[in-house]
Amino acid sequence: MKILVIGGGGREHAIAWKLSQDGHQVFGAPGNPGMAQVGQVIAGTDYLKIARDANVELTVVGPEAPLAAGVVDEFHAAGLLIVGANKECAQLEASKIYSKEFMQRVGIPTARFLQTEDEATALKALDEFEFPIVVKADGLAAGKGVIIAQDRAEAEAAVRSLGPRLVIEEFLEGEEVSFIVLSDGKHVVALDASQDHKRVGDGDTGPNTGGMGAYCDGRIFTAEQAQQAMDVVIHPAVAATGFTGFLYAGLMMTAAGPKVLEFNVRLGDPETQPLMHRLQSDWGQVLKAAATPGGLAGVKLEWAKQPSVCVVMAAHGYPATPRTGDVIRGIDAVSGMDGRPVVFQAGTKIGPKGLETAGGRVLGVTAAGPDLKGAIANAYAAVDKISFEGAHWRRDIGAKGLKRW
Repeated sequence: MKILVIGGGGREHAIAWKLSQDGHQVFGAPGNPGMAQVGQVIAGTDYLKIARDANVELTVVGPEAPLAAGVVDEFHAAGLLIVGANKECAQLEASKIYSKEFMQRVGIPTARFLQTEDEATALKALDEFEFPIVVKADGLAAGKGVIIAQDRAEAEAAVRSLGPRLVIEEFLEGEEVSFIVLSDGKHVVALDASQDHKRVGDGDTGPNTGGMGAYCDGRIFTAEQAQQAMDVVIHPAVAATGFTGFLYAGLMMTAAGPKVLEFNVRLGDPETQPLMHRLQSDWGQVLKAAATPGGLAGVKLEWAKQPSVCVVMAAHGYPATPRTGDVIRGIDAVSGMDGRPVVFQAGTKIGPKGLETAGGRVLGVTAAGPDLKGAIANAYAAVDKISFEGAHWRRDIGAKGLKRW
């Protein structure tokens, strides 16, 4: 099939790579240099025109911004197949207030919360919670609009930096899991669970980022836990909305069962990288089924038994003020290494000296292994082959899994 992938980050490179591996002809808009290696990159953001001009059979949306802007509604009105959430459903991610009110209305378990519209109300609301406390910006924030405040001073600073429209909620204890499903509006297919690492520093220290790495291992969720998440979170959400596309439930597995930290309406980044690395099913055919009402009935995904790990190499200054223009070297050196390493490009560009950094999260170095320990070792061995000035990365991606198993 001819398939258009909307977006230009690491998630979209991983989607395009997997589609290419399965023999599909891939187009990327606006794409990135990595996507250009597995398909044709087309500049521009008039996605409907691009899809028509390229005569694609299917379009899949990567990032949240086009979804929130209504690209899926536009394609549906034109009679074109597309995988993604419509504009109304995209509010589950585009507005934290909308999302929390939805969960409360439908009865989906989540943290106790208060919403605020101004700074004075937010500061007063802090008195209703014990510390630590979670402060969230209402709108899209590229994964960085959340601050966990340990005391009153940190909470007040968070209110002033993220406000005025906020969700303030209790801090939940437990194991955090990224649980992503694909829906055709009625039927739902679950992807294997994964785990993201949001904080910039080892041991979950420092500010939140868009994600410093992730791993996907079939042992993260038991079959019973996956079914519980489907029963109390996913099925109620889909039934209430007719949701299509990817529904990402960021779960905290508490002593009282799963509770939703947040909903996203697209594949996670960097979770997509190890997910695509492990997936064995024909991704194009699965996506086409999801774009057809009722098409996912009976569809089952096949996964490699070996876990996969993605380590994000970030630019100097990330997440505050990333530096761009540093030359990237060594990507070709990972070819043929143990674990089938793939370097998914995110914040990259072609400059005067070749491949250069162009964003905060630059590369997602992803590899498999016979077990989680081996996958971690293979991913970091590949990272060691790559360099650019100011590069930094966490050295404990997957460590929680090692401790748990």
